[in-house]
Formats: sequence, C-alpha cells, structure tokens
Amino acid sequence: MIPGFAGGPRLGHADCPKTTVRDAHGQPGAPARNWKAGGPSHSDRGGRFNLLLSDASWQDETWADHLPTLLSPLGVQAHHAGSGREAREIIETMPIHLAVVDLALPLNGEQSADLAGFRILDILARLTNRPPTVAISAARTQRDRARQLSAALKHGAFAVVDRPRTTGDLETLLEVLRRCVIRHYKGRWPT
Repeated sequence: MIPGFAGGPRLGHADCPKTTVRDAHGQPGAPARNWKAGGPSHSDRGGRFNLLLSDASWQDETWADHLPTLLSPLGVQAHHAGSGREAREIIETMPIHLAVVDLALPLNGEQSADLAGFRILDILARLTNRPPTVAISAARTQRDRARQLSAALKHGAFAVVDRPRTTGDLETLLEVLRRCVIRHYKGRWPT
C-alpha cells in the first residue's frame, strides 16, 4: 500500500521531498492535501471523468502505473498513452476532462529525437472544450527546467511538475490535479 493513499498512513509535509511545482502564474505550488478536500464530491460525479495520462517512462512501476489506481475510486477513468500518436488517438475518440502530458513523450513509441509533449499540449489547447493540463518535466539541468516551464506555460499548461519519483512527489501531483479540477470546473464534476 502506498503511504498517504487508499487508507495508508498519511505523510507529513516534513516527510515529503522537495519537488518543483509551478502554476500558470509561475508561483510555487502548495503542499499536497487530500483530493476530496474542496474537490468534487462523490455525488457530483454524474458520468465518466476522462484523464489523458501520457508517460515516457521506460521503467516498470512508475508514477503513471499508480495514478489510475488512486483516482479510479473517485470516478476518474485514466487513458494511458505511451506515445504522441496514442495520445492523439485518445483525444480524437473521447472527451478529455484533464490531461497529464509528459514533455518527453516520444512521437511514435520509440525513443527518438522527435518528442511529442509540446505537440500534444497544442492539440489540447485547440479543442473546443479545452481541458486543463499538467505537464511533466524530466529536465536534467536548472536551465532546461526553466525553458520547459516557460514553454509549457506558453502552450497552455496549468502547471509543470517534475517527474514523480517518490510517494511525496505523487502526492504533489495529486494536489496539482485536484487544484486543476477545482479551478477549471469550479469544484463540479463535468457533465
């Protein structure tokens, strides 16, 4: 069981590692809180809430493997994309209410110099019912991190989060997703 989720022990703020989280105004994010606190209530969920979840990780048991399990009891249906092509197909076949876009997402499924993260942000930004998006950064240097932050916000991302590596990082991502839903949907489940 992951601490802090699904009945596991709650981690205190001091237990969480430092993670860079920036919102659309470039301000640091707040510490993680319970998703339901101030978020959509169980009774507000009329239908399926579709989450586009793109992940460029090559490792087993990544943050993207845990996120659907954590959000499923809340009525969130995660649709995983491992490439830009898969993400585009998901976007074209169903309404997306929230998107997590890995900026290092490969275009066609194999690691290459062609990355699709910013292309997916552009596609989502052009939708009639534009969903809030959270960009996942895997920048290796502070300079690259600053460039990715700036570019992702210009492409319409609500926030940019470092790739989650620990339980504390995953809690931070959940908090950012909760804030996206509250701000974009005014605390109501989309119909």
